[in-house]
Amino acid sequence: MKNHVVASASDHRLPDGRFRNPWPGVVEHGFADVLRWYRERRTRPGASAPPPTFPTVAPSFSHPRADPAALSATWVGHSTVLVQLGTLNVLTDPMWGERASPFRWIGPRRWAPPGVALDALPPIDLVLLSHNHYDHLDAPTVRALAARHPEAHWVAPLGLTPLLQRLGVRRISELDWWDEVTVGAARVACTPAQHFSARGLTDRMRTLWCGWAVRTETHALFFAGDTGLHPLFSTIGQAYGPFDLSLLPIGAYDPRWFMRPVHMDPEEAAQAFRDLCA
Repeated sequence: MKNHVVASASDHRLPDGRFRNPWPGVVEHGFADVLRWYRERRTRPGASAPPPTFPTVAPSFSHPRADPAALSATWVGHSTVLVQLGTLNVLTDPMWGERASPFRWIGPRRWAPPGVALDALPPIDLVLLSHNHYDHLDAPTVRALAARHPEAHWVAPLGLTPLLQRLGVRRISELDWWDEVTVGAARVACTPAQHFSARGLTDRMRTLWCGWAVRTETHALFFAGDTGLHPLFSTIGQAYGPFDLSLLPIGAYDPRWFMRPVHMDPEEAAQAFRDLCA
């Protein structure tokens, strides 16, 4: 990866150990805003309509590994993607659970079954975790993957090692923004994102959120995680690009007054892609 200089690299860290989005104009919504959003969500047109259906096709990834020159991405669902960077098998934000919740009986339910069965995965070498929300870090999924792929190397933003260890993960690298680690023949870099973290009522902003850049001898991958549009996409592209594959989120972006700080809409995702490639 290229040498780079990032000014004010620690502006996202607060003296009390919490984290923040360091860019001007990023609004952190309070409880009243959440209630307003919830009311609008329940009363918007089409709110009571049944969820759409999504067709699936048989996955065609290589098992156990792809050819050294190959590049493939298989969308499992939500932010979970199986990426084969040559012989390296990479998994992003693994989520096979039925609900994004600490409980099995309540919480947001997935609209479509996973596109790849958990037992059908090839040997996983690298798992990229972007943050600790339940739709990106699912405890039952992590336990199952830790048992089935004990040699996988998990990379996570600051603060997630204790949770991952409790869930059975053995090999963990915890990184701050702009930190790098070598995993096998790959260089893995933690990149800035504009989001937030929480798994309960008292741990908001206590762990970091991020994206990831992965470079091997033959390919480069960028995984943005969950993020709003921020001013450092071009810096990421200059530092770690050009990328052969960029995974950018588009979803849960309305209403914009509430979602803009943390989720990109389609136009913003296109702008992020242009910035990465600039």
